[in-house]
Amino acid sequence: MERAMLGVSLSDQIRNEDIRRRTRVTDIAQRVAKLKWQWAGHIVRRKDGRWCPKVLEWQPRTGKRSVGRPPTRWTDDWIQAAQNRGIWNSLQKTYVQQWTTIV
Repeated sequence: MERAMLGVSLSDQIRNEDIRRRTRVTDIAQRVAKLKWQWAGHIVRRKDGRWCPKVLEWQPRTGKRSVGRPPTRWTDDWIQAAQNRGIWNSLQKTYVQQWTTIV
């Protein structure tokens, strides 16, 4: 939606956030982050034998752990959280907020 349609001009110096709030248009960066998060959860929950979830569980054999101790994987907690949609959805807001401040 253009500024002219809202009856404002660049000289009014109205922030984009204010315009989005007035028009109820979502920030594209937040929308992309939300969709990215939802897609990641969808991929992790797949049980049909595709390679995407298998790649997440891959363990490179670098470094040694003490006897009887399994190698640590960065995805352990992430995969566990994705299995519970309630937890996954609650983490989404935090992820979107962090992702949009980085970009």
